[in-house]
Amino acid sequence: MQRALARVDVGAIERNCARLAAAVAPAQLCAVVKADGYGHGAAPAARAAQRGGARWLAVATAGEAEALRADGLDGPLLVMGALTEADLDVAVAAGADVVAWEEDFVAAVAARGPAGVHVKLDTGMGRLGTRDTAQADRVAAAVDAAGGLRLTGAMTHFATADEDDDAFLEQQLAAFRPWAVALAERHPGLLLHAANSAAALREPGARFGMVRCGIAVYGMDPFHRDPAEHGLEPALELISHVAAVKRAEPGQSAGYGRRFVAERGTWIGTIPVGYGDGVRRALTNNADVLVGGRRVPLVGSVSMDNITVDLGDEPVAIGTEAVLIGTRGDERILAEDVAARLATINYEVTCAITARVPREYGG
Repeated sequence: MQRALARVDVGAIERNCARLAAAVAPAQLCAVVKADGYGHGAAPAARAAQRGGARWLAVATAGEAEALRADGLDGPLLVMGALTEADLDVAVAAGADVVAWEEDFVAAVAARGPAGVHVKLDTGMGRLGTRDTAQADRVAAAVDAAGGLRLTGAMTHFATADEDDDAFLEQQLAAFRPWAVALAERHPGLLLHAANSAAALREPGARFGMVRCGIAVYGMDPFHRDPAEHGLEPALELISHVAAVKRAEPGQSAGYGRRFVAERGTWIGTIPVGYGDGVRRALTNNADVLVGGRRVPLVGSVSMDNITVDLGDEPVAIGTEAVLIGTRGDERILAEDVAARLATINYEVTCAITARVPREYGG
């Protein structure tokens, strides 16, 4: 019995990708597997995504690209993040495409050998990329002129696609489309891409030649509600077990700081998982757990290695399963539910599951 386990259904990832690929066709699907596949495991997620129809994979760092290649992943691979010269050595050696928005960077890529380059226009995210279409054109021309480099793509990234009825997505599209289309006319075969999961599902006009889906690949809702609304299946469950059960009489407490003090006689279960595993301390007195399929409240402080739950009048056997994310019968706890308790997003919930929680793959 594992003290904590993240069980990942790679079949769900494959089916999510098949659903997304069909929805966005004829655009290609790029599966984003950065941050260890959003906590699901980069290589297993990438393989499942490819089986589901993903033509491209994308990561944030050169090291992530190197690790995928070391795990035997082939096919087109894009490193989307900013790269130092040392990073460039790693990315180019991994046969990954890179993103450029400055001419000096293009020269640095060219000095390292053949590589594909995607030019990035900043249409409103305000992070990476150039806001100047003339500079973006010069970067594209520099790539085209450099021996050994391939001008593979032109891209941008949306800031508010996950916000309903937000007009800023349309403003960004209006800034990207004329520049990108004109560039593609001068460079036939250029791959245009802009949409993340939210934009891919929300706005057909944002799909262009490829969409970059991350959160939806893993069966989570880019709009932070319910993935079932989009036919997506959550791929990860986080489980543990009840390691101890004891009676708490009125006035007795559980956990650091006595954040829970029993007002009546009750049974307290201790579950050996905590913020050292990614269960955030902000869930103190602020979460539910499915214990033996029954929803019970998390009570007391989340500590590094343990949480406590109020079992009420129904004590359970040692070893009874405890589900922190997942579905049992009619009860479910989604990553979106946990995120809502934390006033954050579902991305952070699964990415926060630490490396000391083993991943088990099935499906």
